[in-house]
Parts: sequence; C-alpha cells; structure tokens
Amino acid sequence: MTVVTRFAPSPTGFLHIGGGRTALFNWLYAKRHGGKMLLRIEDTDRERSTDAAIAAILDGLQWLGLDWDGDVVYQFSRAGRHREVAESLLAQGRAYRCYASQQELEEMRETARKEGRPLRYDGRWRDRDPAEAPAGVKPVIRLKAPTEGETVVEDEVQGRVVWQNKDLDDLVLLRSDGTPTYMLAVVVDDHDMNVTHVIRGDDHLTNAARQTQIYQALGWDVPKMAHIPLIHGPDGAKLSKRHGALGVEAYRSLGYLPEALRNYLVRLGWSHGDQEIFSTQEMIDAFDLGSIGRSPARFDFAKLENLNGHYMRQADDERLVQALEDLLPELDKDEHHLGRTFRPGLREKLIAAMPGLKERAKTLVELLDSAYYLYAQRPLHLDEKAASLLADGVTRLAGIADKLDAVTDWSARSVEAVVREHAEAIGAKLGQVAQPLRAALTGRATSPGLFDVMAVLGKDETMLRLRDQIKDAPAA
Repeated sequence: MTVVTRFAPSPTGFLHIGGGRTALFNWLYAKRHGGKMLLRIEDTDRERSTDAAIAAILDGLQWLGLDWDGDVVYQFSRAGRHREVAESLLAQGRAYRCYASQQELEEMRETARKEGRPLRYDGRWRDRDPAEAPAGVKPVIRLKAPTEGETVVEDEVQGRVVWQNKDLDDLVLLRSDGTPTYMLAVVVDDHDMNVTHVIRGDDHLTNAARQTQIYQALGWDVPKMAHIPLIHGPDGAKLSKRHGALGVEAYRSLGYLPEALRNYLVRLGWSHGDQEIFSTQEMIDAFDLGSIGRSPARFDFAKLENLNGHYMRQADDERLVQALEDLLPELDKDEHHLGRTFRPGLREKLIAAMPGLKERAKTLVELLDSAYYLYAQRPLHLDEKAASLLADGVTRLAGIADKLDAVTDWSARSVEAVVREHAEAIGAKLGQVAQPLRAALTGRATSPGLFDVMAVLGKDETMLRLRDQIKDAPAA
C-alpha cells in the first residue's frame, strides 16, 4: 500500500502556524513511508474563500519547503461528484430527503435547550413518505445514520475513541440548493484521492465520527486517522495573535529562516528523545505518529528565536545576505532607505562582515539592524547610548585620526595595533578608546569586533565617519 496523506486548508485567510504544522506532519509522514502528500483547497465556502488566501497558502507552503504531489485539487470544482454520491446513498435507502422548515429546526433547538439536551435533528422525516412533503419546499438530503450501537475511531494519536450512535443525528449531505456539505465533500474527496492517512487537528475529532458513518454507508474503507492536539500559548490558553497565531508569511517578515520554523514546528507536540535540532532528513527518518503527545503544545517565541539564532550561525554567509535582501520588501517601513535591493558594493561588505554579525542576532531583522553601520548614510545618526559613549570619550580620540590615516596596509590587525598604541600613549585602557571609537563608526554601542568593523568599512569610509564625529574634539 502506498501511503497517501493530504493537507486540506480552507482558503479563508492566511496559512496560520497550526496549519503549517499540520502540513509539515503530513509531509513528513508521507516522506518517511515513501508515499505522497496531496494538496486540496477546500473552497466550498464561496463567500469567504478568496484567491488572495489561496496564493498565501501556496506561498507559505513553498517558503516552508513543503512540496506536494500532483496538481492542487479544488474542492468546489468537484461539487457534481459530491452530488452524485449523495444521490447514490438516496437510491440505496441510506439517505433521505428532509423537508423540515427553518422554523421547525429552530423549534427543535429551542426545545433541546429548555430540556438541557444537545442540539440535534430529531429525525422527523427519516421514515416519512415524501408524498407528505409540503408544497414548494426544497429538501435537504440527510444521511440515515445508525441509531443503535457505536461508532469507533482507532486514532493513531488519541487512541480508541467511541461515540454512541444514539447521540449522533442524521447529518445533512446536500443542502436544499444542491450544494454539498463539508462532511460529504471531505469523505468523497479523500476516497477519490486514495488518501490512506488523515492527519489533522483534534478540533476535527467529532467530524471523524460523522465521516466514518458516511464511509460505512458507502461501503468504503475508512482511512487511518490521527488527530493532533492544537497549539496553545505559553500560558496554556488557546493560541491567539498575542501568542503567535500569525500567518506563516508573518514569520518570514519577522526574520525567521524556513528551516528554523520547520524545526520548531516539528517539536510542537512531537518528540524524539531529547533531540531538539533536526536536519530535514533527520526529521523524515525519525517522524512517527506514535510520538505525538495528546496534550496541547505550547508556543514559545523565545525557543523559536534561539533555534533561529542557531540556524543563522550555521548558515552560509552569502545565503544569509540573500535572505536579508529577500526580506527588504517584507519590512513595514524602510527606515534606512535601503530600497528593495542592496546598492552596489553593500552586498560584498555584508558578506565580509557576516561572520561577526550572525554571532549575535536571533532573527534576520536583528541581523539587518546590527549591520546598520554598513549601510548608514553620513553623517551617522547615533543612538542614545552611542551618543553618550562618544560624548564621554571623544577627548580620548583626539589625534587618532591622523595615526589611522597613516596606515597603508589597512586590515583588522594593522588598525588594532594603531588603536592599542594610541590608548597606551594617552594612558588609557583599550576599552576607553574602543568604546567611543565604535560609537563614532557604527552609531551604536555594540557591534561585531571593532577592528573587523573597520576592516570591512575600509579606510576611506572609516576616516570620513571618524572625522565627522570628532572634528570638534579638543586636542589631546
């Protein structure tokens, strides 16, 4: 048997973080077993489904590195097939036409509420003669669900889950306008797409009972099911935007690498011993449904940031520079006037500076900010701390410009020798000179190694920036 999984989002918004994890689990399971992951867009809600949401879902999956097999299936385009299946159940006596009016349904709900019962359809048209149907009423088609016994799902994550059939009513398969319901469409599509494993959030667990009954009525094999717990915030509450319930594209804009987000998502609810960091191949080789916990996973931005920092430190320098450039159009505002691409010469400076830059940053946004000194326009704007450091130490920089200007072999080593010599000459510690010098050259109180910064800036830019800031300093 070829394992076939599917990811089936509704295109009513972005690809949220929970959807990204569901897609990842489906993808990993299919890869682990040499199978296929299919993609189905469940666009039957025509009022809320949008092309923009479809594009965001496809783009989010591609950015995460999750590919799918075959063409994308659009559920709405299969409505004719769904109706055909509903009609076949009707012909077999496994479904029936229900003429209950909206008012009758409201009365059923109100009675159930008063009696403290679940809100369920009472089956009043289940065995009635359609000849009794009121004139001018378009019926829905309902499944003739079993009323005795139980419906069982042997879930790969939740274990054996049992529903008493008396507690499940006759669900609608076709609406009165002839459009299929979600329950019917999902079953027909999964069957026709040869899906063997349905891996999805446990908010669909009750749907599993309903869909199992449809499978059984049709005489079709029920796929194996795995309902994974939802993601909660660090406080244990349902995940919301304040916790991180953002679209995948928002994490890209926040400066996370796709491999870091993939690694973080795989560990949300799934474990493999104490291992935290996985290459893609390691994930594929190790992933199994049995190691998914039953409790909700907790989203933790600090862990994601730390993981992202790890992947940035491991990343190729040129790849990080490209990732920074790709990020430029994603930024809400271009405070530094970088535009949508790096200007000539800046790319090379960034590559040269990257070994020092990536050691500190945890996101690409932080990385870009820490590289400010490379693209800042003269005269540099100093942040508050840098301005304070320079004001306190500018007198210690008097005369250093001429000494640096005399350097012919400009390198980190040669400028370090000059700065050290200058500090000794004025009876100061190295840090007492290096701190105001860093502030003058970078506009910040912290940066990669000062001498590496000077080497990357080059002699001309270093001298111009230095003279901009110390031109009014008194002589030593």
